[in-house]
Amino acid sequence: MKTFHCNRCEQLVFYENVRCERCESLLGFLPELREISAFEDAGDGRWRSLHPQANGALFRQCHNYAVENICNWMIPADSPETLCQACRLTRTIPNLSEPDNRLYWYRLEVAKRRLLYTLAELGLDAQSLDADPERGLAFEFLADGGDGEQVMTGHDNGLITLNIAEADDAHREKVRTAMGEPYRTLLGHFRHETGHYFFSQLIENEPRRLEPFRKLFGDERADYGEALAAYYRNGAPADWQASYISAYATMHPWEDWAETWAHYLLIVDVLDTSTTYGLALLPDDPSEPTLTDRTPVEDASFGNLMKRWFPLTYALNSLNRSLGMPDGYPFTLAAPVVDKLRFVHRVIAAAGDKRDKHGERESIGA
Repeated sequence: MKTFHCNRCEQLVFYENVRCERCESLLGFLPELREISAFEDAGDGRWRSLHPQANGALFRQCHNYAVENICNWMIPADSPETLCQACRLTRTIPNLSEPDNRLYWYRLEVAKRRLLYTLAELGLDAQSLDADPERGLAFEFLADGGDGEQVMTGHDNGLITLNIAEADDAHREKVRTAMGEPYRTLLGHFRHETGHYFFSQLIENEPRRLEPFRKLFGDERADYGEALAAYYRNGAPADWQASYISAYATMHPWEDWAETWAHYLLIVDVLDTSTTYGLALLPDDPSEPTLTDRTPVEDASFGNLMKRWFPLTYALNSLNRSLGMPDGYPFTLAAPVVDKLRFVHRVIAAAGDKRDKHGERESIGA
């Protein structure tokens, strides 16, 4: 995530902001530019962008911005759409007559928009399932039924379902502890489930990618139901950390892929943010980890990303411990996990038509 500024007064603002704290200008995200813009009122529900790249173009607020206070994306003034690109991906919203559901909806949409930003930066834009029934993407946010029926978070042919209870911090922490997970976030759920979606888009019907996938992750044709039952009956192998990013990744090759995919998105998002902010590690002791490389994530080779990731997470965990908080990055990347992350990097590089720092496309099967 890059840094953003108010175009009227240059105040630093965040991706989620809707108003500048200094000059009170309306703020909104322009997905075409992937920039936050300040706006001036042009009348009739139209807003003139003050961002220099927008050239004074007129926009309207997404309906979920202007009316529901859930979104902060803008729509070109001449567009027939009432919802922005992000909100059109949400097929079902929570029942707003229930207490707290508006807050949960807001948190879900914030996490979803951050995911979409990262995917767009990687060249992985997705059409809505309504616009493209064959290859599109959609989300539904559902709650458990009063009769004890539970909503399972998951993916099915482009439709990602999330249980809105995951937007309740107390509930999510309770589940995290009960499951013995070191890390569980709302954004992580979005990253994981889009891993399943992109498996179907980028690997499932691509023989040149499917065979290398099976060498690293296993045969995805193994019965999923049996694997799921075995995992919840027996748990993960005792030595799972030697080959997997998480215990849940041991359950089935599909889950190993989705967990690894989610972790790769985490890595590139954090590195992108630290690079944009100019974060550097310059210790007095030369034996301590240093970090001065500011290669843009989209131009970096996988080796470059990993070289920068380890010192950054060392500093992150040290800062968290000084705050009295758990490690921000409670993971260990064994060599087989790094190989899987490298495969994800290459698949995304090929799909997003990205090239490494040498200007050469990386080989999927290498």
